[in-house]
Amino acid sequence: MQSKEDDKERFGAKEQAELDAILTQGLPESLPALSFNALQSRLMARVSRSIVDHAALLTVRRDEGGWRALRAGVRYKPLWRSGEGSSVLIEMAPGCSLPAHRHLAMEEGVVLRGSLQIGDQHLERFDYHASPAGSRHAPIRSRDGVLAFLRGSSVGDAASELREFLSGLLPYKGARSWSVVDGDDGWIQIAPGVEKKALWSDGVSASIYYRFAPGAGVGGHLHPRDEECMMLDGDIFFGDILLRAGDYQLAPAGSAHGEIFSDSGALLYVRGAAG
Repeated sequence: MQSKEDDKERFGAKEQAELDAILTQGLPESLPALSFNALQSRLMARVSRSIVDHAALLTVRRDEGGWRALRAGVRYKPLWRSGEGSSVLIEMAPGCSLPAHRHLAMEEGVVLRGSLQIGDQHLERFDYHASPAGSRHAPIRSRDGVLAFLRGSSVGDAASELREFLSGLLPYKGARSWSVVDGDDGWIQIAPGVEKKALWSDGVSASIYYRFAPGAGVGGHLHPRDEECMMLDGDIFFGDILLRAGDYQLAPAGSAHGEIFSDSGALLYVRGAAG
């Protein structure tokens, strides 16, 4: 178990000086050293508790992780993989495309930047697209370039990618995909300054957009199932962890989130337990 001294060793001289300045800002110069030491000890104890409380969470910042080539002009960044497929960021250069394919599992996508075309559908920033298992995609193109988040994707699994592309050549059968475009329709207020928009649910899991007004927040909660969060816009605190636009976080089943609060407002995609 880490001690307070272990936590202190995490700080270099510069960081410690900055911390001391923050802790003593506005305090009388004659304040006894004991009071400062007690305050610093309380802060370090809080840091230690926070490390333990958030140890189970996987957070991938927008500037972290490596990109891998998928095909000419198309690359992807792995975020997490489960039995339901991969969660990835995928980026297509202007004019690039992906061939028609059939989905082995439920795949969801959110446009983060730019736009893309799926057959005769045109999707722009924050539009959502769902493709149930067995559904067939028309070729995907991007005239202007696009960055998108995919969940339940075969990207990164060569065998699954090949099966999807080969089965895409077969005559169409099965479920159809659908889209939810960004806008003000379908939002329901669940707390002061907090709204949600349902995207998809099978009664066990659900995908939802959440929108927080500046200064809005809700209490913490436990996760009966794995919960994924993709930050679309703004910033938000999950307990002591600050997420900004482009950040991704996985909260595994059995883990917990502390109080959720946004200073400047936020829009996020969440896939977790229904209910």
